[in-house]
Amino acid sequence: YELLKEMDEINTSMEQTDVCLVIGANDTVNPDARQPNSAIAGMPIIDADKARTCVVIKRSLSPGFAGIPNPLFAADNSLMLFADGKQAVLDILSALKEG
Repeated sequence: YELLKEMDEINTSMEQTDVCLVIGANDTVNPDARQPNSAIAGMPIIDADKARTCVVIKRSLSPGFAGIPNPLFAADNSLMLFADGKQAVLDILSALKEG
């Protein structure tokens, strides 16, 4: 657990982050939480949208528990990889090892 970072700690460096990898998350990375009229207004989120590139691994575009769309998934700096999270990570690691 010593490698884990608290949300407040990681959010301060997100604007300097080259690549943010989101696996299976939805509401917890939804930038609409910053909008006062949003159904999730004020909810603490990881500022994944502030990274230079955000790679999101999800099975589908289905909404999270809040039942609302996530604009992160359509953002210009986001890439969507529709796959099982574990298998996608294994595939990425394999590709990186191959060089």
